[in-house]
This record gives sequence, C-alpha cells and structure tokens, in this order.
Amino acid sequence: MSSSVPRRRPSRAVYRRRRLAVLILLLVVIGVVWLLIAQPWRGDATAEATPPPAASTVAPTPSETPVDAVQPSESATSTSTPGQLPDCTPGAVSVEAVTDQSTYGAGELPEFFIRLVNSGGDCIMDVGTSTQSYIVTSGNEVYWRSTDCQTEPSSMVVTIGAGQTITSAAPVVWDRTRSSVDSCDGPREAAPAGGASYHLAVAIGGITSAGTAQFILN
Repeated sequence: MSSSVPRRRPSRAVYRRRRLAVLILLLVVIGVVWLLIAQPWRGDATAEATPPPAASTVAPTPSETPVDAVQPSESATSTSTPGQLPDCTPGAVSVEAVTDQSTYGAGELPEFFIRLVNSGGDCIMDVGTSTQSYIVTSGNEVYWRSTDCQTEPSSMVVTIGAGQTITSAAPVVWDRTRSSVDSCDGPREAAPAGGASYHLAVAIGGITSAGTAQFILN
C-alpha cells in the first residue's frame, strides 16, 4: 500500500509575486502599444515648414560718404594726364544743394550742405573750400554769398567712385544776414523773416547745382 505525498500549495507571498509580475508585464505591453500609436517624438504632421525669409527686392541705395572722409588722390591734378583718372564733368557728376530743415523758427540758423552724385565712371575733383560756393537768394535778389567773406580757402582733390554719392561733412551756417565784401568786419542787416522764402544754390569743383533748395525763415 503506497502513500501519496500531499502537494504543498504556494505561499501567499508567491502568489503576490506572480500577480505583481503579470501586472508589470501588462503595463509594459500597454506602454509599447501607446508609443506605437501616439509617436510623441514626431512633430505635427500637418504643420508646414517655416519658409526661409524672402530675399529683399529693394535695391540698395548708394552709400553716402562725407566729403571730408573721402581719401584724396595723391597723384591727381586739375588736368588729366595719361595714367590718371579723368576730371569729373557736369555730364557725369550732378551737384545738389541741401538744407538741414525746410522751415526755420526765429533764431534758428540754417545749415547748408553740398551733395555730389556720380552717375559716370571714377573721376577726380577738387572739393576743397576754395571751389565751394553757397548763394542765398529771394526772388531776384541775392542776400548772401559764402565767398564774400571767406577766409583761408583750401584745396582737396578726391576720387569719386562710379555710382558714389558724397555729402559735405561739416555744414556751412548762415547767420541770416545780408553779406557783401564791404561788410565782413562790420554790422550786417538781418534778412527778412516772418515766413520769407529763400533759395539755396551751390557750386563745387566748377559744377553748379541744376536746381535750388527752398526754405522758409520765420
């Protein structure tokens, strides 16, 4: 007569470990399925790529350089010779009169500038104060000339590049008086104000401005 050995039932601790293992496996499977469906590392499939900035279609403006900042041409003279750049001519270089304001209040002094625009090739010009002229008129009457009482004029030959625009660095200031060669050391008559209209004409290097700059004195 044989006797059977009773089988030992797993302890409660074993059951708990088995249930815990099954639960962990189930969580891992759910996590993998969620990753395959959601794919959170991808960007929004419906979003369009940000386009690169469009290239500017605005043509660059010519660089404007103060006259005093332009390097003078050491070998340049007033007359062109073989191997040198030609002199700037009125057909290639235009001269413009420029004022810092269009209207001046009582006591405000107008500031004048000269602008050169080279529409031709490289050329040389004497832009020194000895070749500059500023004239203020109203109607047919001349009220002021920069050359009437000019002192110590200087010469400065520069190269103006093709397509370059340059402007005088330091302004010529008008004291709002009438000028004449006989009044340089004495008192001068004040120019009319109260809304009076004036025109500025300039010349430099033998080239005169084609037009004038209008301004008002109050």
